Formats: sequence, C-alpha cells, structure tokens
Amino acid sequence: MSRRRQGLLYVGIKRKCCVAKIDCYMYVSSLKIIYPFLKRLSMSDSCRWLHEQLEQLPLIRFPFKLDQLPEKGIYFFYEDGEVWGHGGDKPRIVRIGTHKNGNLRSRIKEHYLLDKSWMNFNENKPKPSDRSIFRKNIGRALLNRDKDSYLQIWNINFIRSRNKELFRSKRNIEKEKRVEEMITRIIREKFSFRFIILDSQKERKRLERSLIGTVAQCKLCKPSANWLGNYSPIQKIRESGLWLVHYLKANPINENDKEVILNAIRKTREWLGIT
Repeated sequence: MSRRRQGLLYVGIKRKCCVAKIDCYMYVSSLKIIYPFLKRLSMSDSCRWLHEQLEQLPLIRFPFKLDQLPEKGIYFFYEDGEVWGHGGDKPRIVRIGTHKNGNLRSRIKEHYLLDKSWMNFNENKPKPSDRSIFRKNIGRALLNRDKDSYLQIWNINFIRSRNKELFRSKRNIEKEKRVEEMITRIIREKFSFRFIILDSQKERKRLERSLIGTVAQCKLCKPSANWLGNYSPIQKIRESGLWLVHYLKANPINENDKEVILNAIRKTREWLGIT
C-alpha cells in the first residue's frame, strides 16, 4: 500500500473520530493499532511487486559463461524448493547481493567456484568460502546440521594472516575440501539467479539495502520446512529465510526505488537483447 493510500486511510479514521466526537486519545490509539498492519501490508505488496518485475529477466542456472554477465549490477538468488508466499509456486528470492567497482562477474565466480585452482589450498591458504560469505553460510548450515564440532574452525577467516598463525595447526584440509565440494554441488544444482545492471556503486549499495529490507520483512514469504538454512547456527538466517545477516531491517523500497528498478530492468533487457 502506498504512503498516499495509507495517508487517506488515516484521514478517514480521523474524520470518523471527529464525527463521533471521539477524543484524540482514541484517535492516536487507533493509529497505533492499524499502522503496524499497514506497514506489513505495504512490505508484502512491495515484495510481490519486486518478484513479479524481476520475472521480465531470464533465470540463469549453471552452467553459464561469465562473459554473459555484466560487470556492474545487483544479483538475486533463488533456491529450488523455496517458493514465495503471494500465491502459486513461484520461486522465492533467498539472497540479494552486489559488489565493489566492476566485480559482479568476480562475485558470481567466487560463489559458484568457477576457478578450480581455488581448491588447491592448504594450511597456509584460505579456503574458497573465506572469499564468499554465501558459501561460508551454506557450509555453516551443513556442519551444524550434522552437529559437527569442526564448525568452530570453519568460522575462522584464513585470509587474515593473524588467524593463519594462530589456527592453521587446527585445520583439517581434507575435511574442508569435502565441505567445499558439497557447497559447490549445492549451489550449482539448486540455485539460480537474475541480475539487473546498475552502474553507480553508491546507488547499488543504497538499493541493495532497501531490496533486502523488502524481502526480509515480508510476512508472507517464509522458508520451507526442508530449507537448508533452517540448520544455520545464525539466528538471523533462520528467522529471515534468507542467506543474509545485514540490512534485514532496512527501509523497504519506495516509489522512487521502483522507478530505478524498472529502468534497470529495461536497461538489462536491452543489454541482453530481449525485445
């Protein structure tokens, strides 16, 4: 529901209060009761709108070529078995992300582990999931599901030199490689994504926050009982139904954001050669 519609409803309530000679206390109390409902309704409407608009773009699955992706934009991940809550069985967005500079291809490359050399790591080199928080969170869910105590070591970021010095002796490289292989298989087989082209880094980061806030606060889109994220040791992931922990309570997209999104979709369709 738009702010204008909400405003009209507030005015209607106020007029009824005046006609019935209801005091201001009751008027304010009415707003306190109805505002949270209106806010949830608005969130759900925006979430539905976002999902529907993105359907104008192709859904990309592995295998794909990196040069078929733009250098700058925002990506939206979907996961098999996860459906939206707005009626029917359309796929539900489970992750939204962007990047710095012109590194969209690099981010997707890291998530899907498209560089096989990254698996040639040892005690002195970081595992692939240290470069991708998306992969790391999937690994956390897998280890937590199996009640594996190695989760404590998995959580450590071995890109940092200090962590290498302190904890490399505790690493089980063969185990890490097995987990990384499972993560790669899951992402390649169960995940798909869409993207929109957006050149401005500042605009990407700003819009990313609002996009995440929109889907995270939708009261209708919920994870399925079989969602892997239900095993995440991170409460924010379990409760939001998203492979995300940041911007979950950010302000949702507004009418200006919707114009930016629609323009980005048009630009993306042109870039893809879709008429």
